[in-house]
Amino acid sequence: MIAKTLRLGAGLALAAQFMVQAQQIKFEEYKLDNGLHVILHKDNTAPVVTTAVMYHVGAKDETPGRTGFAHFFEHLLFEGTKNIKRGEWFKIVSSNGGSNNANTTSDRTYYYETFPSNNTQLGLWMEAERMRHAIINQIGVDTQREVVKEEKRLRMDNSPYGNFFTALLKSMYKDHPYQGTVIGSMEDLNSAKLSEFNDFYKKYYVPNNATLVVAGDIDLPKTKQWIKEYYGSIPAGTVYPKNYKMDAPITQEKEMEFYDSNIQLPAYMYTYRTPSNKERDYKILDMISNYLSNGKSSILYKKIVDQEKKALQIGAINIGMEDSSIFTILAIPMGNTPLSYFKDQIDTEIKKLQTQPISEEDFRKLQNQMENNYVNSYSTVEGIASALATSHVLMGDTNYVNKEIDIYRGITRQDIMNVAKKYLNPNQRVVIKYLPKSK
Repeated sequence: MIAKTLRLGAGLALAAQFMVQAQQIKFEEYKLDNGLHVILHKDNTAPVVTTAVMYHVGAKDETPGRTGFAHFFEHLLFEGTKNIKRGEWFKIVSSNGGSNNANTTSDRTYYYETFPSNNTQLGLWMEAERMRHAIINQIGVDTQREVVKEEKRLRMDNSPYGNFFTALLKSMYKDHPYQGTVIGSMEDLNSAKLSEFNDFYKKYYVPNNATLVVAGDIDLPKTKQWIKEYYGSIPAGTVYPKNYKMDAPITQEKEMEFYDSNIQLPAYMYTYRTPSNKERDYKILDMISNYLSNGKSSILYKKIVDQEKKALQIGAINIGMEDSSIFTILAIPMGNTPLSYFKDQIDTEIKKLQTQPISEEDFRKLQNQMENNYVNSYSTVEGIASALATSHVLMGDTNYVNKEIDIYRGITRQDIMNVAKKYLNPNQRVVIKYLPKSK
């Protein structure tokens, strides 16, 4: 029975490897004269096409005192353009069988539409309109201010643990602009003038600060023709350097307190500043986070939640960003379980990682998890389009989309030990006490 199980496990691992090898993402890329980077991925599996544009601007690029602009534009640029009337954007998309969305991080802003492939031209035209002809007026600004305020109230101000990410950023960064949240300050948005919103658009929404991806059931010659027609004459802008001041390394453990009136139970976070998500060490920390807390059989969950029942929830989270990243272990205690208990348990498990290799069985499990995540993330043209844009804009190499799985495959048990020793020491962390506050 044991031999049969081992053969089955080996067979599944081999099947996953063949799936990944077969899933090498082919693409073509080139630049227009105005600096717009174009990536084309042809896939005739289904008659759909995703048109996406990623702008290399996020919350970290905002001017102090004017936070929230990058996220605000994620909303504002659906208001309308010179040739798309206000309120018509979503109607055009839905009436043509499509869907669309946008999202913002500290590092970039991403817009996309997915249409049936016979509407590829429409998707390209709409994103060109956004880049060239967006209308930014007082009506749109006032409308979207209220939308963003409601989003902040719903997701952060009135949601249990809604400001936990705010606490993470403030505890990790004092000099680097990552210290601010993506949604920003409502006071900053309220006091900003219309001219400042227009200046932000002109500064960052330029072709040489953007990457266009067209993925799916495309006709390559026609697609290239439309791209040249719609985007080729958009004037280039100035791309500004991103030489942000980095924070000094953390060399002594410290504690910080944050309060939330929407919670009854505290949360404790053991938080470490870690390298950019471009670095191989970031990928190793990904595997460590999975080992510690991914699933009910993971080390911390099984011991602290399942067996000892000392926590309602525990999780190791690896948060990747372009300039540096955050690794945090979050615990919500059961009853009056003290902070010291979690410190002891976390330090014990990390010390094991630092001093002895994880078992071969656990290591194979981690590798299979990474393979499955890779396959699942590229199972749709939307996922492929996002990965291609991210690889070029944030990783600096479009073919990173195909190299990433090999990075994970090349990680060894010794690498896991070395990275745990390098980054996850008590003197390199901030312990955050996220506490209930009386209303």
